[in-house]
Amino acid sequence: MADKVKWVLALLILVFVLYGIQKVESIVTQGEVQVQKADVVIDAGHGGKDPGKVGVNDALEKDINLQIAGKLKEELEARGISVLMTREEDQGLYDENADNKQVQDLKRRVELINETAPALAVSIHQNSYPSPDVSGVQVFYYEHSKEGEEMASVVQKQMENLEGTKKRPVKGNTTYYLLKRTEVPTLIIECGFLSNQSEAQKLTEEDYQNSLARVIADGIEECLQ
Repeated sequence: MADKVKWVLALLILVFVLYGIQKVESIVTQGEVQVQKADVVIDAGHGGKDPGKVGVNDALEKDINLQIAGKLKEELEARGISVLMTREEDQGLYDENADNKQVQDLKRRVELINETAPALAVSIHQNSYPSPDVSGVQVFYYEHSKEGEEMASVVQKQMENLEGTKKRPVKGNTTYYLLKRTEVPTLIIECGFLSNQSEAQKLTEEDYQNSLARVIADGIEECLQ
């Protein structure tokens, strides 16, 4: 009986050790950011003290980004695609006492994406332009990434299925920090222009946000196939 008890205890200890190793491998803490494995990382741009662009209707980009990102997460997870969000609340990824919050914020987003190593990272943003007539959705990718360009084209094509959306070409970029520093295909999706009255209004509406999330998810799902 004593030998049986020792065997059971040894088995339990082994289980706890293996569980602990798995937890360490799957979760890494960076500041207040928790990293784990996922198929897709969704980055809701800006947040906290950084509002991003301010719409002609006074809507804040950081809020719209987070709303669309949350809906996109739900849409992807419903399709069996695992997702990690860089933020799920109105806060940036910086320390309150940081000398340059924006720089620290961007570095932590990049670190999170690189540690997670997803098949694709998508950063949700809203656009703006001096002329109020400019509108439409547009996807940016790192200019030297062929895979990024192909994925951007797939997502852009799906987004153009939105009724009344102006078609814009995908655009390569070599200066955006997020695109330059991430080690996986990364897309910046500009969902519309907050400087355009009609588009700014649509971007605050839940039905339109749901439609955006669906077509972006369609593109991501196609990229992962």
